[in-house]
Amino acid sequence: MTINRKIAVLGSNSFSGSDFIDLLLEDGQNEVLGISRSPEKGFLFLPYLRQRSSRFQFHQLDFNRDMVRLLQVLDEFSPEYIVNFAAQSEVAPSWVNPDHWFQTNTVALAQLINHLKDQKYLQRYVHISSPEVYGTCEGTVTELYPMNPSTPYAASKAAADLLLYTYYKNFHFPLVTVRATNVYGAYQQLFKIIPRSAIYLKLGKTIELHGGGHAVKSYIHIRDVSKGELAVMEKGRVGEIYHLSPDRGYAVREVVQGICEAMNCSFAEATKSVAERLGQDAAYVIDSTKIRTELGWSSQIYLTEGLADVIKWVEQFWDEIQQQPLDYVHKA
Repeated sequence: MTINRKIAVLGSNSFSGSDFIDLLLEDGQNEVLGISRSPEKGFLFLPYLRQRSSRFQFHQLDFNRDMVRLLQVLDEFSPEYIVNFAAQSEVAPSWVNPDHWFQTNTVALAQLINHLKDQKYLQRYVHISSPEVYGTCEGTVTELYPMNPSTPYAASKAAADLLLYTYYKNFHFPLVTVRATNVYGAYQQLFKIIPRSAIYLKLGKTIELHGGGHAVKSYIHIRDVSKGELAVMEKGRVGEIYHLSPDRGYAVREVVQGICEAMNCSFAEATKSVAERLGQDAAYVIDSTKIRTELGWSSQIYLTEGLADVIKWVEQFWDEIQQQPLDYVHKA
């Protein structure tokens, strides 16, 4: 079989990175390199492992400790496309060690990009940003909306975005940027609100709703996001930003209530309100008209269908899930 293109995925063990690889490997024309700082996690968290593909290779390399080797691996593979999911991505812990977030999301990225700008093999670099760089997103938030980050995590991502854009302007670096709203689905980290809610219901534990769960988020299924990222990689205009979002936002409490109903549990009995988290933005609702009109993308998986997939995954892997930590564990 002739391989048509080589694609490197940085942060391949991440929830979004692993699903993107799963999508890429469904196309027999792709050869994929995955790089992540931790070992491959197994079937519970990595959907692409089901394919047992010979067209995928994995390297365990850390942005902050192994950059020299990481760049060697990229040069040897010579990918036409690089999609970068690698980042410190949690909000609340970023207040404790903000320097860790800036080291990974900005400083190490600067080393990577400064090398890649001179490599002739690279046709497109897809940077996975975050709508959190905007702060609270209310009204019609397009790709031209000003950055106004509210947390160290968001500030580190905003700094990274600005840094990358300077390389596009000055070196014609083949940058395209994606900002997706609240991604969810099977195989997600267990501390995230949607899988955690399903797990807590099975365990009979109370689900805490920060700020009463009134913050509005735009939950979008991981496969819809991966397809959008692929469309941007293939057809997005260099130098542009593309939003990926569903048709409407949902308050967190609405989503948890939907999980309770699907699992035949009482929302009132299963939840309690607690204080809001520091720096929590009131809404993440962004406009995705640009990618819909330019690239023909749209979200296809309804929330009820996606929540059912998560519950099914929790049931399927329940024995293994019970052996896993349910809280975020920070790695410097």
